[in-house]
Amino acid sequence: MQRKKPLINEMAKQDRPREKFERLGAQKLTDAELLALILRTGTQNLSAVALAEEILNLNIPGHGLEKLYHMSKKDLINIYGIGDVKSVQILALGELSIRLSKLKAREQISFHSPESIARYYMAEFRSYRQEHLMLLLFDSKNHLIGERLISKGTVNSSIAEPRDIYSEALRMGAVSIILIHNHPSGDITPSSADLTVTKRIRESGDLLGIRLLDHIIVGNGNYISMQEEGLM
Repeated sequence: MQRKKPLINEMAKQDRPREKFERLGAQKLTDAELLALILRTGTQNLSAVALAEEILNLNIPGHGLEKLYHMSKKDLINIYGIGDVKSVQILALGELSIRLSKLKAREQISFHSPESIARYYMAEFRSYRQEHLMLLLFDSKNHLIGERLISKGTVNSSIAEPRDIYSEALRMGAVSIILIHNHPSGDITPSSADLTVTKRIRESGDLLGIRLLDHIIVGNGNYISMQEEGLM
């Protein structure tokens, strides 16, 4: 079978990813070349760059490097040449990217602004294929004292029980909370279940003296604040 692209050792030395990195700098490498540096090796018939291109062309949500946020180990090991070690390296790279994005965003986050909160957590939530519900806990001065992942749902729904939320809030001594969850479909319109659950949680909090400040839904780079929309 004829190879479409040369192996690394068949490339001109100046065009190999590592040499190109050292000569021109990281910013001059393509996405596939950067990923190839992580992979280090390809297969008998594919260079590391060609193998990286196969990864970036996987039929999963996102475009190019954005797909790293959505890949699973199963997705990766189905590619010939990707085993346990390489799949773990790639997944670790995706997680590092999420954490770096959150570190940068945290410097500018304001917990008084639904948009600021949504932008901060989008870095994490965009990697999820299922609905995840995050609980943010605040003290009497509206300082964040903790965040907890409360539930993981199916593609279409998330399970949230007031007792799970408020047992954590009471344990942490929180006086107010914010909920944030994702819609993997990208449609941020609150479902009837979202509205019902939010009402139950708000009413339960009123009885306990712990205020639900907002419930934010994120998806596909957008968000909606139920508080801003008058849905609470």
